Amino acid sequence: MQATASRLGRQYSSISSLQSIYPLCHYYYGDDHPRYGSTLVTNKGVGHLVRKGTGGRSSVSGIVATVFGATGFLGRYVVQQLGELYAKMGSQVLVPFRGSEDSPRHLKLMGDLGQIVPMKYNPRDENTIKAAMAKANVVINLIGKEYETRNYSFEEVNHSMAAQLATIAKEHGGIIRFIQISCLGASPSSPSSLRKTKAAGEEAVLREIPEATIMRPAAMIGTEDRLLNTWARFAKIYSFLPLIGDGSTKFQPVFVVDVAAAIVAALKDDGTSMGKIYELGGPEVFTMHELAAIMYDTMREWPHYVKVPFPIAKAFAMPREILLNKVPFPLPTPDIFHLDYINTLALDTVVSDNALTFEDLGIVPHKLKGYPIEYLISYRKGGPNFGSTISERVSPDAWP
Repeated sequence: MQATASRLGRQYSSISSLQSIYPLCHYYYGDDHPRYGSTLVTNKGVGHLVRKGTGGRSSVSGIVATVFGATGFLGRYVVQQLGELYAKMGSQVLVPFRGSEDSPRHLKLMGDLGQIVPMKYNPRDENTIKAAMAKANVVINLIGKEYETRNYSFEEVNHSMAAQLATIAKEHGGIIRFIQISCLGASPSSPSSLRKTKAAGEEAVLREIPEATIMRPAAMIGTEDRLLNTWARFAKIYSFLPLIGDGSTKFQPVFVVDVAAAIVAALKDDGTSMGKIYELGGPEVFTMHELAAIMYDTMREWPHYVKVPFPIAKAFAMPREILLNKVPFPLPTPDIFHLDYINTLALDTVVSDNALTFEDLGIVPHKLKGYPIEYLISYRKGGPNFGSTISERVSPDAWP
């Protein structure tokens, strides 16, 4: 009996020592559990968790990040950088998706085997959201929409869904960090419905989780972007580019990789970014006309512009807005003549003077010319080595 008691005592002490290193806890909701006693756990940042473990791809570092909206434009770059930072350190990135099984397929290559975990969910089903967030301690909300459809409005996507995620994260209680992605220019007084609802989403998140970090990126540039790609396709099809207004609206476009790096930098800090709002704009400010000129130069196309006054542009965009919820079929994706996009061009979109920026996160953003817009080479006439502005001056005998 004494030998048995001695063995049990040693076993209990070993279990206790393991529990002190790796606390055993469940992920069911309940206010009676001490884990769920506050909105966020008291530890600031995730630095203390990242440094645990051996640091290898198959180790366990303790970080489990759920990235909502990961299958979108910004999402793939966020998951890629999280994969480099966390998945290779033995942490998991959960990727909720609502499309087909192929939607998150390209993301699984961005981390070690089993570390990028796709999860089917329905943004209108609270139980599937809780399941996606249940084992997480980091939540990043990238959900957003630049135009309305019959199924999803700006209000639901940019405001209601953000509020719902924040509420569930608060109920969860074990979320270390919550990062909400908004947009530069978000304001309740904006003429754009997108920016109004983004501002409402920020307010809802901060009301539930005051320690949340808000990121406001400017128009993002990258291989899959919906700014220069849209302009380039329009220019190739119609041989001109419409400049809404007089083309003097100012942009501060930012490379999408820099925005993803800012999100990861906020997660890596010691909590100094918690409860703060960052405005993420590129290092250069362009007018719409100047940005279009850079696009044409990269495409090697002769620039042709047509200045379209705001009232006429809105008239072109109005039929889609009228028919959106009145026809029994989905309407085509809007391009340049999109009412809310036209409304955003009524005001300059640049970083505020006293705002927190990339510099506060220790990041130097890329300039626009060069690598960030190399993807526009694919629009060159005759192939990447040619184009309308040079092929007309080259003898056919000199072609390879």
